[in-house]
Amino acid sequence: MSGHIIPLPFGLAAAFNQDHHRHAPKAPNARSHKFSLGLLDGWRVCAVVMVHRPVARHLDDGTRWEVARLCSDGTRRNACSQLYAAAWRETQRQGIHHLGTYTLDTESGASLRGAGWRPVRRLRVRHWDTPTRRRAQQPLPCEYRWYWEAV
Repeated sequence: MSGHIIPLPFGLAAAFNQDHHRHAPKAPNARSHKFSLGLLDGWRVCAVVMVHRPVARHLDDGTRWEVARLCSDGTRRNACSQLYAAAWRETQRQGIHHLGTYTLDTESGASLRGAGWRPVRRLRVRHWDTPTRRRAQQPLPCEYRWYWEAV
């Protein structure tokens, strides 16, 4: 069973994310969740990817999805690249032809490159708080991030 990719329900993927994600342990909204996949190491899940509708309203046009979270417990080499590639295959299988994700400027993107993804643009990180819609401020992990797309 080692190295097999399996579908995971949202709750299990969110729990794994909470235990293992470096900087974003809170799982995204369950309403926008499309699917989650897990990578097995033996009979144990060692990495998870969660795919959702895009957070940005202008990107949520029904033709694209985003990898909202991907995390690994670090026990399996290339786990993240395997899951990025599997998420892209599953997205295409479901009839969606654009899959993207974001990385912090401080992250190398090696797993994405290994899965054949390409960086599209560098973006300035913004807070969700606006004068017309107040939200609690959270410290930003960095000033910039990269948007990547599956190829």
